[in-house]
Amino acid sequence: MGLFDKFKNIFKKEEKEEVQAFDKGLEKTRKEFVNKIGLLNNKYKKVSNEYFDELEEILIMSDIGVNTVMNFIDRLKRRVKKENIINSEDLKEVIIDEMFIIYVNNDIVVNKINYSESGPTVILFVGVNGVGKTTTIGKIAYKLKNEGKKVMMIAGDTFRAGAIEQLIEWGNRTDSKVISSESKDPSSVVYDGLKEAIDESYDVVLIDTAGRLQNKVNLMNELEKMNKVIGKFIPNAPHETLLVIDATTGQNGISQAKSFKEITNITGIALTKLDGTAKGGIVLAIKEDVNIPVKFVGLGEKEKDLRTFDIEKYIYGLFKDM
Repeated sequence: MGLFDKFKNIFKKEEKEEVQAFDKGLEKTRKEFVNKIGLLNNKYKKVSNEYFDELEEILIMSDIGVNTVMNFIDRLKRRVKKENIINSEDLKEVIIDEMFIIYVNNDIVVNKINYSESGPTVILFVGVNGVGKTTTIGKIAYKLKNEGKKVMMIAGDTFRAGAIEQLIEWGNRTDSKVISSESKDPSSVVYDGLKEAIDESYDVVLIDTAGRLQNKVNLMNELEKMNKVIGKFIPNAPHETLLVIDATTGQNGISQAKSFKEITNITGIALTKLDGTAKGGIVLAIKEDVNIPVKFVGLGEKEKDLRTFDIEKYIYGLFKDM
């Protein structure tokens, strides 16, 4: 029995809401991807070089990324040779197995928040404007509040018009405290917020930041200053620095990940609007190209539709119709 069959059997028994969310959220990618592989298998009943060439093209068009695809195809060819696979139908399960393996890559897959053992857990959010950063912070606040945590949000994006008001609106919707200031210095807002978070025993502090990637030096200096302020209040903080990427931007999102990785320590990725693209393979490309785990995925517009990423549920959502 392959990995996929094991997932399917587990999920059939559980019928979790989480599984259904991945199923629904990956529908566009699944239709595009699985349909193309189905047509390919009808065209080539036997595994051949032509089959692999067309499979390679399908994978690249799914935004899995050229390097990842080349590595993936090489692995498939080795399996075909080793296991003497002749029929293309028999290759389906191997494709699914290898996709799971390529993401895990012998690592321990970390998709949970690294909570602080004492004092508030500080999570810094970075990302360019327009990717849904402030909305993601609001949705994570909603998720954490439902888990019984006392949550504070700090409006550290003092640059974008409307960013503070948007965060305040999310504070009202989630019944979370929002710290904001008319000061243009985000570090001073962070200072005020963390002081109150410690005094008032908050569990989690979510910090918004400006997304001005065009000027890397300014952004780097701003983030360094913020990190110093955070570190003075709470040793080893921030405990997480999450990069928010819009899945619909495809390979541009990979470029953003590489750029932000150069200027600050990214511990995880929140991938928004995964339900809005047919190129959900970006999840695999991010892991392979920048080696940063995806921790959250946006699978819809509602508050509860931001989900903790799970590779097994992702693979299931991607291939359940195959």
